[in-house]
Amino acid sequence: MIGGKWKVLILWALHEHPCRRFGELRRLLPGVTEKVLASHLREMEADGVVRRVSYDEVPPRVEYALTEDGVRLNDALQPLAAWGRERASAPRAIPG
Repeated sequence: MIGGKWKVLILWALHEHPCRRFGELRRLLPGVTEKVLASHLREMEADGVVRRVSYDEVPPRVEYALTEDGVRLNDALQPLAAWGRERASAPRAIPG
C-alpha cells in the first residue's frame, strides 16, 4: 500500500498541506513525474487512503486529501520517521 519512494512522500505532503490540487502536489514533490503521481494517487484512492474530490466547474478542479485511514496510516508511520531522523543525525561507526 505504501511501497516505493513516492507514496510515503505523497502521504506526508497531504498531511502537511491538506486538500491539494494535482499541480500543487507535483510542486511539493520535486522529481515526481505526472505519470507516477497520477498512478500513485489512483492506487492510494483505491486503497482508501486518499480522497479525490472533483468539482463541477470550468475549468475542472480536482482536489486530493487524506481519508481517516490515510491520517491513521500517517500516524502509524510517525515512529518510523522519528527513527529515520535519529539515525540520520547519529554519528556512524566506521566498520573494521
